[in-house]
Amino acid sequence: MRAMVFSEPGGPEVLSLAEVERPLRLNAEVLVRVVAAGVNPIDVKTRAGRGAFAGIRDFPAVLGGDVSGVVVEAPYEAHPLQPGVEVFGMGMVPRLSGGYAEYVSLPQSALTPKPESLDHVEAAAVPLAALTAWGMVVDVADVQAGQRVLVHAGAGGVGHFAVQFSALAGAHVITTASPRNADWLAELGAAEVIDYTATPFEEATGDIDVVIDLLGDVADDAGSRSLRVLRPGGLIVNAPTGSWPTMAADAAAAGMRATGYRVSPDGRTLAEIGRLIDAGQVRVHVDRVFDLADAAEAHRAIETGHTRGKLVLRVSEG
Repeated sequence: MRAMVFSEPGGPEVLSLAEVERPLRLNAEVLVRVVAAGVNPIDVKTRAGRGAFAGIRDFPAVLGGDVSGVVVEAPYEAHPLQPGVEVFGMGMVPRLSGGYAEYVSLPQSALTPKPESLDHVEAAAVPLAALTAWGMVVDVADVQAGQRVLVHAGAGGVGHFAVQFSALAGAHVITTASPRNADWLAELGAAEVIDYTATPFEEATGDIDVVIDLLGDVADDAGSRSLRVLRPGGLIVNAPTGSWPTMAADAAAAGMRATGYRVSPDGRTLAEIGRLIDAGQVRVHVDRVFDLADAAEAHRAIETGHTRGKLVLRVSEG
């Protein structure tokens, strides 16, 4: 099968298109022909030798947690995901080979039927970002109606879902973004959009119950500064790997609660998100679509930090 691979850490140029062995489906796994694959910041970090790079045991390695495609082989005859069923989901890369390839074999629990209202490109933009946002907003923070929630980087892949899930819960959602994304984020449910290019967010808001931190201290110490806007005992949930090493100590010193978050595949939650999408209550935004052969360009684009929503690779015809 064709796959975009890399054999050593480095810049986007280490990615190359190659012919590799098709994955073998085992036990309760489902073999999927990939139509589209999402591109995420963790892919970029891992390719560069950070992120999940330490977990790679064999090279060449294939990145890509998000997939949308068509079932080729089911685990057994009575399984609901039979050949021909359109599915989407995410895998634990690099424990398993990723979606930058024509085929993946994933645990049945990681997949669910694709939302009918989405094509494969749109569906591939959902799993990792939406599950991360759901885990932070719903599972960890348990955001409630009337709470004030600050979402950093609301226009990004995880951010635009976090804004929507918080708004669906009835929260007053505040987010940081560039001016070009303000109107769009308001459409998604943000009550306030703070222009981070003009105003320090700590000067524009306060009395926050929950901070959904998608920046950490990598960008202008946004994580540390967030502690200043939380109510006493407020919660900050941080996702980007390695973005704020001193978070626990900093939060404790300020009298706040803090936790990291790491997403895991969850087909049942993804099915619930899919129902919200089909009902028109949640939207996914695809910023740009690249051919599989142009994965390096997709990595360069995501490294700019200025994408709206998600970037997606088109792997094959639907």
